[in-house]
Amino acid sequence: MPDDDGLLASLRYLFADIIGDEDDGPLLPPEACSEQLSPVVSDAIHLLTEYQSAGYARLYIDRLERFVGRRGVGDAMLTDIAQLMAQRMAYEDPIRIAQFKLREVIAAGGLAPRSVDDVKIFRIDELIDALPVVVGDPVLAVLERFGWRRRRVSVRFSGHTRFSVRRLRIEAGLKRWRLFSARYAKERVWVERWLHMIDRSLTKQPSATVAVIETATMISGYGNPYRQGIADWHAIIDGLAKPVFDGALALPDLAGAITEARAAVMPDPRQASLKCKIAEIRARVPAATPSP
Repeated sequence: MPDDDGLLASLRYLFADIIGDEDDGPLLPPEACSEQLSPVVSDAIHLLTEYQSAGYARLYIDRLERFVGRRGVGDAMLTDIAQLMAQRMAYEDPIRIAQFKLREVIAAGGLAPRSVDDVKIFRIDELIDALPVVVGDPVLAVLERFGWRRRRVSVRFSGHTRFSVRRLRIEAGLKRWRLFSARYAKERVWVERWLHMIDRSLTKQPSATVAVIETATMISGYGNPYRQGIADWHAIIDGLAKPVFDGALALPDLAGAITEARAAVMPDPRQASLKCKIAEIRARVPAATPSP
């Protein structure tokens, strides 16, 4: 599970956003960052400030600082963590898509032709998950009762009329409520668990750390690919990485096992191929006695 410090940091920056408690000075990469890493972190700070807020970017810096200067974490590894964490924290939701489309309209200096509209397919519960939990949960309960929760709907993100641009502004403006949403709660837990697994790998099996870091690339986008990626990630972490770190599975080459398991991933909600491969890998080694 994510450590308490990570949870407290997330809550601290959430409340900073709520009350507007943000420093006036520009956010900078940690002082210990190398010349190679600083531009990467600066780009991430800019991305996350635009995506959400300066407070959200500070949360990113706080998370990254856990690994800056740590033994066994070189520039290449830290760069991977920095880039992948920024990508995951700037996750794609309907609000983000509206932000992108609105930015296109502003950059063009006028209304966009209808031919450049973006039409996205979402499940209804994905749209509701972008709303504050206090609003979304009652709506989801009603949708569940009627069997509509997983119904798919198409949403047009358009900037070809003044009305559609106004709608984009409203949708993009919902970012102020993003940190209260069910989707953000899930993403926060995932990022903290990913960082926790990196930390445990550095301690228990350093040779596997890069492979653990790279598992973040399994998750992207929205809809079925996103849900499949999340499910597959948890299957690999729970079936291979965590048991190794707990001392319950004597697997000497965790990195190779993760690579092998990832090669078995298929777009299958049942995860039949992946589960079979994980079971095969586990069967090759004897169970170990969990460490105290």
